[in-house]
Amino acid sequence: MFRILVHVEVVAPTPSLVPGRRLARRHRLTPDQAIKTFFGSNALVAVVVLALITIFLFREGSGFFEQNLDGIRLYRRAGLEYVDIMRAQGQRHAALSRQLSDIRLREVRAHANSATLEKFDQFASGFSDTGDELNALVSDANDQALALRDAFTRASNESASSVIDNESPDDAGPAAPAVNPVAGMAALRSAGDKFAQIGDSMKAKIENLIAVPPPFVSDKSRQAFEKWTMETRIYLAELPAATQKLRTWDPNRPVPSYRAITSFLFGSDWITASFWQDWYGIIPLLVGSIMVSVVALLIAVPLGVSGAIYVSEVAAPAEKSLIKPYIEFISAIPSVVLGFFGIAVVGQAVRALSQASFMKWVPFFPISERLNVFTAGCLLALMAVPTIFTLAEDALRNVPRGFKEASYALGANRLQTIVRVLVPASLSGIISAILLGLGRVIGETMVVLLCAGNRIAIPDFTQGLGAFFQPVHTMTGIIAQEMGEVVRGSIHYRALFMVGLVLFVLTLGINYGAQKLVARYRMSIG
Repeated sequence: MFRILVHVEVVAPTPSLVPGRRLARRHRLTPDQAIKTFFGSNALVAVVVLALITIFLFREGSGFFEQNLDGIRLYRRAGLEYVDIMRAQGQRHAALSRQLSDIRLREVRAHANSATLEKFDQFASGFSDTGDELNALVSDANDQALALRDAFTRASNESASSVIDNESPDDAGPAAPAVNPVAGMAALRSAGDKFAQIGDSMKAKIENLIAVPPPFVSDKSRQAFEKWTMETRIYLAELPAATQKLRTWDPNRPVPSYRAITSFLFGSDWITASFWQDWYGIIPLLVGSIMVSVVALLIAVPLGVSGAIYVSEVAAPAEKSLIKPYIEFISAIPSVVLGFFGIAVVGQAVRALSQASFMKWVPFFPISERLNVFTAGCLLALMAVPTIFTLAEDALRNVPRGFKEASYALGANRLQTIVRVLVPASLSGIISAILLGLGRVIGETMVVLLCAGNRIAIPDFTQGLGAFFQPVHTMTGIIAQEMGEVVRGSIHYRALFMVGLVLFVLTLGINYGAQKLVARYRMSIG
């Protein structure tokens, strides 16, 4: 017989199997999930803020190109463009007169006698007098073009006011004297024939002057005068081309829509609040920002990278504990303090050095402005060194130790290991450090506003390296200087926002490139 034994055990439910506790454990936030949620939310906030900034810049600057196009079309229609053709020739004549003043200053420094200076003054005065008729013609044409512009503007405003307000003629105030656009334009165009006659007269007078040049004491003055003579002959040869341009000029020729964009992106003039014509060309500001950044990087990159190499591979522990904190402490100095330091110390020292007797061999010394590209670049370099130093040192320390040991095992010394192994292995990280330093430099405002000189003009690159000792203005500086003075919604207001948008895109592109290089560097190390 078989007996079947059945053993039954009653197992109590464990706490993990209780439905309520299982649900609680499922919704419990682990530390990893908390960290992921925290940083994920920060990334989302950063994306939202970036999108809001972009939308804000586009919204505030969106109407700029339309207003700019209207201004350019009025500039042509009212004849201001016609007058500026003649004005350009008058300005070139004035520039040649200023060159004669510079040559005279050279003669004074060369201790020329009074008789020599008197003959030169007679020559310079005779040349200056040849432009009097041209200046008078431009002045009269100015008045005629401004009257036409006011007439067109008034007609446009009255038309818009009648549509919006539907006012009756009885409600309108006393009207200004009307200008007949046809008659006004005919009177303005008659200046073209006068310009041709004045050009022929100027050419004859100036050639007679050049035929009998004044005496010189200094060889440099004589060479400068020969260069001036060549430029003057080029100027006289171009006068007939200006006359032909006046004859073929047409006020009714349409202005294409793309001129509103190209005049901003490629324009060389930034002129605001002008009685004549406002121009919003970003090139002088962009050139100023690039030049200041180049000077800053030329100083900051060798200091930052070499400092990182020394601290990472050469310095003793005691030196590291002293050097690294002090370099990183520079980033804590307020930029306005560095700007004051640049004005009072760096700029004054550079100008004093340029005036020293042992620096006479430099062709563009002495300099007259203490606030220039070089001064601002030196201060920005001081601000960029901590960024480049810290990131470059991290890149060097992340190179696998086996690379260094293998190099030493093959018989290489420390210098060979650094130059041929460590630096190439960390090159992507070093380049990304330089790009982030560039982003730090090009977006700085206070230092360039205080130390760059704030002259809105493209430097004279014919002086070579002397262009880096001339005042400039930057994109950040123009926004900080003019934003508080403009009327909200005006074309000037919108132009500043377009400059900010260009700066924003430029900085974003630099930082994006740096991040891509960092990611590539990490992948190569991994």
